[in-house]
Amino acid sequence: MVLVFLKGTQFPGKSRKITVILACLLLASCATVDEAGVTETAGTESSEVKTTDKIQSPEPATGQGPDADIDTDPWEGFNRAMYAFNDGLDEYALKPTAKGYKFIMPYYISTGVTNFFSNLNEITVLVNNFLQGKFLNGASDTGRFLVNSTLGLAGFIDVASYMHLEKHDEDFGQTLAVWGIGDGPFVVWPIIGARNLRDTAGWTGDWVTNPYTYVQPISVNWGLAIADVIDDRALLLGAKDVLTEASSGDPYIFYREAYKQRRLFKIYDGNPPVVEDAEFDALLFGDDDVKK
Repeated sequence: MVLVFLKGTQFPGKSRKITVILACLLLASCATVDEAGVTETAGTESSEVKTTDKIQSPEPATGQGPDADIDTDPWEGFNRAMYAFNDGLDEYALKPTAKGYKFIMPYYISTGVTNFFSNLNEITVLVNNFLQGKFLNGASDTGRFLVNSTLGLAGFIDVASYMHLEKHDEDFGQTLAVWGIGDGPFVVWPIIGARNLRDTAGWTGDWVTNPYTYVQPISVNWGLAIADVIDDRALLLGAKDVLTEASSGDPYIFYREAYKQRRLFKIYDGNPPVVEDAEFDALLFGDDDVKK
């Protein structure tokens, strides 16, 4: 339902495919919208990976490796129904709410709210960095959290970026992939959005490590979760039009394959194996472009 996005990244290899995919900001999860929504004043995430801080690359996940079959969607009927449901919910509920939020919220306050939720997510990021053996990144993220939670007034000001402490993006789904767990079938959950079975299991870990999961009373807990979703959606107003234009054939297929490509990009820290797939190229760029 919520548009997932990356910002400030550059894409190696098949740059044209990856750039279009990530630029479309696919419709995805409410609960785990990427932290890369930090505004320009808050700094951007670096896609550069330090070779001294990276363990051996994970084996290509099922359905995403160079020799894998791109069609790993045995539940396509259910997924299309959920895609339509989430799309309608976004169009008639979340998007109008996000427009109102953006209209009434001063820029500097909305930036602070984005920074606040991004800082809370640093707990999940640093835990997964350590679980993947990326100890330097984990130390950097620990520093970001401590600096922004204190000097940054509970995270409302992204002081750490000005101190050149890089922001990373890790979750439990990526950790499971590094540990060798395969993707499993693609599935679109109501409200939560696009996942595969591995990332569905990983989402529970992300929820457990999110600090506001434990906030009481429950009304405040849900209020924080809803505010997080609305803030992220407000950053992406207009992105759905880009998705619609790019996926002129079948938006669901584009949505599914974009999710797979983006997850592969994140699992391999911006250096995924090249996957040659003429059918997917034709879907994105047209037959004439593929033949060139």
